[in-house]
Amino acid sequence: MRNILIIGATSAIAEATARRFAASGARFYLVGRNAAKLAAIAGDLEIRSGQPVTSESLDLDQLSQHPALLERAMQALGGIDIVLIAHGTLPDQAACQQSVEQTLAAIHTNALSVISLATLLGNAFEQRGRGVLIAISSVAGERGRQSNYVYGAAKGMVSLFLQGLRNRLSRHGVQVITIKPGFVDTPMTAAFEKKGLLWAQPDRIAKGIVAAVERGRDEVYLPGFWRWIMLVIRHIPEGLFKRLKL
Repeated sequence: MRNILIIGATSAIAEATARRFAASGARFYLVGRNAAKLAAIAGDLEIRSGQPVTSESLDLDQLSQHPALLERAMQALGGIDIVLIAHGTLPDQAACQQSVEQTLAAIHTNALSVISLATLLGNAFEQRGRGVLIAISSVAGERGRQSNYVYGAAKGMVSLFLQGLRNRLSRHGVQVITIKPGFVDTPMTAAFEKKGLLWAQPDRIAKGIVAAVERGRDEVYLPGFWRWIMLVIRHIPEGLFKRLKL
């Protein structure tokens, strides 16, 4: 039985992933903003896993609260085997362009809070000599595009940080997994027109996350075809790329 901490547990991808882990009887500690939704998810997971589920509501932008949060989770579970960091926002790019404050707030939520948690968890797992740290980044972090470069910059920071953390911790028995989804049909993307083969449902991403843990993967594009799409996008010459409306 595995002890799993899920941060940002009310996100559609996190909830779908928790349900898949619950099938194996995992124990959970859930963290998110919406207490009512957390309670509903916890109740569902208790039925699915047959194990008690603990949850707490917390503003993850408050970095000073992170050490105490992780201590509470470790005490409640008796140790942590797997962590999924899945919280984040999709900022309004146009609004960020006009506001330094909104730009920095988006980067704080989507990058700095993730890096804070990953640093603390990485150190704890290193001392323990094992553990799996999963964080959701995005294909948006692979190249700056005019339509979402604030979000992309934050996710690019997360991806690069996790790459270095993985390089550091791999020799200490710690698995660090970077998840890079493409377009996913979630409440966060409610304003988008969700048509075409590029859009995936949260459970498809969840299935890929669980498989990445079982297979010992490092960096995973979900669905997998995004690896090849981003390979092409990364290699478009800058002179041409800056004229494209992406």
